[in-house]
Amino acid sequence: MPPENWIAVDWGTSNLRLWRMSGDTVTEAMTSDKGMASLAPDEFEPHLLSLIGDPGPGPLPVLVCGMAGARQGWAEAPYLSVPTKPPAIGRALRPLVADDRLDVRILPGLSQAAPADVMRGEETQVAGFMATEPRFDGIICLPGTHSKWVHVSAGEVVSFRTFMTGELFALLSTASVLRHSIGTGWDGDAFLSAVSDAMGRPAQVAADLFTLRAAHLLHGQSTDSARARLSGLLIGMELAAARPYWLGQEVVILGAETLSQSYLSALRAQSATCRTAPVEDITLRGLIAAWKDAT
Repeated sequence: MPPENWIAVDWGTSNLRLWRMSGDTVTEAMTSDKGMASLAPDEFEPHLLSLIGDPGPGPLPVLVCGMAGARQGWAEAPYLSVPTKPPAIGRALRPLVADDRLDVRILPGLSQAAPADVMRGEETQVAGFMATEPRFDGIICLPGTHSKWVHVSAGEVVSFRTFMTGELFALLSTASVLRHSIGTGWDGDAFLSAVSDAMGRPAQVAADLFTLRAAHLLHGQSTDSARARLSGLLIGMELAAARPYWLGQEVVILGAETLSQSYLSALRAQSATCRTAPVEDITLRGLIAAWKDAT
């Protein structure tokens, strides 16, 4: 049996979350803005200690998921190839530490040979969902900066695809000519119309994007409608490419509420079988599952 007292860490690119654990129970939670992108490899351990304080006589087990295991992170945790179960502590990397009161394990990400793809961090969210619904057989959609479509069957991740939809939206809305026409509000009808346009005519999307600017200049299209249409065009392209994943499958959407609702409405407009699921503490649930599973 694993030790009762341990530390769970979700170390992302921009920030981290840390939980002191007693078995399955959180005794303290804390956050930091010192994500992977702001730390050199030799700064991870000191920052971890600054959050933990005195680890006691040790060794204090620490289980980490996310970008701490990236090539630019604390230490590179090699990917596991799909199909595979979500990574558990028995497959974790033990980085070198200067303080022998720490026993740190970094969970690996997942990789796919063809088409080439990787994930690091999302696999722990998948594990958290699977811990809640162990018999689920279908597709998990994780919308975000880099959206993931994950096929899960028989307790394994079978395959997945990544789409840079969120990053494209951020770049186009803030760093392209479209930034002058994009607002902060929303227009649900404009969003669904754009989803339909992109799915029906994906080759026209590059032209449709510029139309957002022209329609604002010539016809006074509202900036809220332009924002919704930009999102719809990009999500529509994603759904068109991800059709082999969601067509005829049950899709569970795990993500931030507003974005998840956009994906839900877009998928339902295509008559897909889909639902959202609670994401609160889903990464922690995945870390707990990995902690318990020594395989």
